[in-house]
Amino acid sequence: MHSIKMKGLLYITAALTILLCVGTANAEGVGVATISADGLRLRAEPNTEAKVLTTASNGSRAIVLGDAQDGWYPVSYHAEEGYMSAEYLDVVYETEADLGSGLVKTSGSTLNIRSGPGTDYERVTAVRNGAVVKLTGIKDGWFKVEYNGAQGYMLSDYVVPCEESEAAALSAPAFSADASAAAQEILTYAAQYLGAPYVYGGNGPNSFDCSGFTSYVYRHFGYKINRTASTQLQNGVSVPKDQLQPGDLVFFRNGGDSHPASHVGIYVGNNQYIHAASDTGVVEYRSLLTAANLKKYVGARRLLS
Repeated sequence: MHSIKMKGLLYITAALTILLCVGTANAEGVGVATISADGLRLRAEPNTEAKVLTTASNGSRAIVLGDAQDGWYPVSYHAEEGYMSAEYLDVVYETEADLGSGLVKTSGSTLNIRSGPGTDYERVTAVRNGAVVKLTGIKDGWFKVEYNGAQGYMLSDYVVPCEESEAAALSAPAFSADASAAAQEILTYAAQYLGAPYVYGGNGPNSFDCSGFTSYVYRHFGYKINRTASTQLQNGVSVPKDQLQPGDLVFFRNGGDSHPASHVGIYVGNNQYIHAASDTGVVEYRSLLTAANLKKYVGARRLLS
């Protein structure tokens, strides 16, 4: 019998994340604006008749999300998106400064942090969808960022500026509300390895293959679990797909593979699972509902009682 300490963790749903931070930056015109008027109005539309969302103080900063049109810049100010008059904005497109936080929004895939502002630069690490990064500058339409000790650049198209006060809540994984305390602790532990590299035969903690990742996570909590995807099909008890719960192991088989399973991950809820992916080369979240996964899915096993 396994005992896992209950921590009373609070998990934020994807719906709340969307309410707190919405929209996407346009890399072509991304910059930082210093406001040169006290009480400058942020409006819902680019005209003086539009609803006032908030007002900005003289000397404060807004993040410019695109090029000016008809004398108005699209901006993000204190996590609200709208328009400010270009007349009162001093815009720069390359700067290093504390710009607050940014929410990664990639429709479920991971986003690379690169050593420089461009896709030709070396990949430093990968960050999951929904992660919150620290914004430390802008260059050539890329945000300079810090995340879990890594530094580099992210394409601004997939980073939404947010209030720093929202970062802690937003960075919590969007686990299902019905996840048990044991599953929450396991999934929280697994999430710290998001972006870790996939290496065939990797047992952690610096690199993993798929079954190396699941076995590493579960063994950390005292569970005896086999090493390969096929033999992990012998652990726990079988679970119908329509009864999946967070913490269950989910299995897949590639076409032509003679083994019972080719791949394994840990279900997190909301039709998502966390796994070490050979195709993207990192630990990441992925949907069960992709066409490939719907075809390859072979079953699930429950280790948590």
